[in-house]
Amino acid sequence: MADYQVPLKDMNFLLFDVFNADKLWQSLPTLAERVDRDTAEAILQGCAKIAEQEIAPLSRNGDETGVTFNAGSVTTAPGYKAAFKTYAEGGWSSLGGDPDFGGMGMPKVITAFHEEMLCSADISFSLYPGLTAGAGLSLAKHGSEALKNRYLTRMYAGDWSASMCLTEAHAGTDLGMIRTKAVPQADDSYLVSGTKIFITAGEHDLTENIVHLVLAKLPDAPEGPRGISLFLVPKFHVNDDETIGEQNNVSCGSIEHKMGIHASATCVMNFDGAKGYLVGELNKGLACMFTMMNFERIGVGIQGLGAAERSYQNALEYAKDRIQGRSLSGVKSPDAQADSLLVHGDVRRMLLNMKALNEGSRALSTYTAMQLDIATYGTGEAQAKADQLVALMTPIAKAFFTDLGFESTVAGQQVFGGHGYVREWGQEQLVRDTRISQIYEGTNGIQAMDLLARKVAGSKGKLVLVFLEEVRDYIAQCNSEAMQEFTQPLASATDELANLTEHLLTAAQASPEELGCAANDYLHVFGYTAMAYVWAKMAEVSLAATDDKNFHESKIRTARYYFSRLLPRCQSLITSAKSGQSALFDIDESLF
Repeated sequence: MADYQVPLKDMNFLLFDVFNADKLWQSLPTLAERVDRDTAEAILQGCAKIAEQEIAPLSRNGDETGVTFNAGSVTTAPGYKAAFKTYAEGGWSSLGGDPDFGGMGMPKVITAFHEEMLCSADISFSLYPGLTAGAGLSLAKHGSEALKNRYLTRMYAGDWSASMCLTEAHAGTDLGMIRTKAVPQADDSYLVSGTKIFITAGEHDLTENIVHLVLAKLPDAPEGPRGISLFLVPKFHVNDDETIGEQNNVSCGSIEHKMGIHASATCVMNFDGAKGYLVGELNKGLACMFTMMNFERIGVGIQGLGAAERSYQNALEYAKDRIQGRSLSGVKSPDAQADSLLVHGDVRRMLLNMKALNEGSRALSTYTAMQLDIATYGTGEAQAKADQLVALMTPIAKAFFTDLGFESTVAGQQVFGGHGYVREWGQEQLVRDTRISQIYEGTNGIQAMDLLARKVAGSKGKLVLVFLEEVRDYIAQCNSEAMQEFTQPLASATDELANLTEHLLTAAQASPEELGCAANDYLHVFGYTAMAYVWAKMAEVSLAATDDKNFHESKIRTARYYFSRLLPRCQSLITSAKSGQSALFDIDESLF
């Protein structure tokens, strides 16, 4: 596997040239006090150093060794504990945390790049701080002052970590079916009892305490999701002087043996009358948890991007070094026995697909993160619009990026040929590690339904109009001749997305099944169109640039590739989406 190199140049290009993040920060008083260009560049350089030098070298051994389980305890792979200590001591656990409790309070657009670096370096490692960051966000927003004072500072310091405990054996997507109970006590605590499965980072040896956020129901709670509450249940009790006390009635029953992410502990967690504390209001647990879930969904999307970037770097290095066959147009390396793989059209197709999709995903991730920052720190109409765009982009970020991420890891494996299938090159690990990203934090099918049924149909198309109007306004102000090769197909794609939306909303009035049948195709049409928007923005900047000729020439040519070879994927997706429910439901169950 090639040594991972953080694409810092591309990240800085997106931050400061394409999206003008530094100007946005100065316009938002809270962020203006925390971050400027110099600060951001220094943070990204520091993130890159620890990702490249401390975390990436762990990936191979972590995959081969995995985590080990012994009598309720989980031991992480060799090197993980030391690397996590270095990570925590560097302050990286606090990057996006609330400054009132020791966090750095960096904007999401900075933490998103940090997440990408970790995921490219080692997805398994990234999950431990990632879960803690998400739990910290939920606790900061919904927890009592007492809980925040007791737990957040230690979580941000990296002394304690966190997990989120939702899934039960019989309740996955349908959380209303959970059976875990919380019985109120006289001291305002609760005794939580139940078993949760598939709990990432539920037990390990990286931190001295683990803070579990657990969904449970009171004995008299309403049926279904309206009766769910959220509880903080620590592995160890915390004394009044903030020292660690006795172990709570929480235990790890076993760990899962998985296809990938072997170095991430995926646990069965047993709560046997464990003492817990209410987070937020009773019976409002899903709202509190979804603060964390939406954070995690964007983070999981970035996992797909991170793995895809690593796959591209590996495959590109291999394709340059590997010589096989001759170019169809004639010998390119007469002094060698064969030409490099890069002379072959199909290899170029795979590499350019990865490059265009990776850079487009990074740009769309940056756009989404900046909208989240405006929604968090902005005011008035700008804040309201950003909040709507975040609602649209969250399921796209999760599902679209991970579908493309898996596509790119498989493409990278294909570039290696047979060498990509054997373990020594590390490429098959990327395929295995990335596959889960399409499943957890809400399967990609659920994300598609969230987008089309809940966000689009639920708003009667109004949310989509917010995005379409922004793109059309951008096209209208791009009147240079040089931009027409990008804005014309972007305009067509935008119109086609609008027409598809109207078609499906009309069809759903006759049968709501139309939404379920078209949701996956619709999400991908939206994703490719949104990616075309940010590719046009990148091309516009690079066309006007006078410095770093090779970098900007690469951007322009990759943009052309995207518009000519990848955006046309929308045509088949639209045809499929419009085919209607009959293609799926005219087949009786007995005929399967």
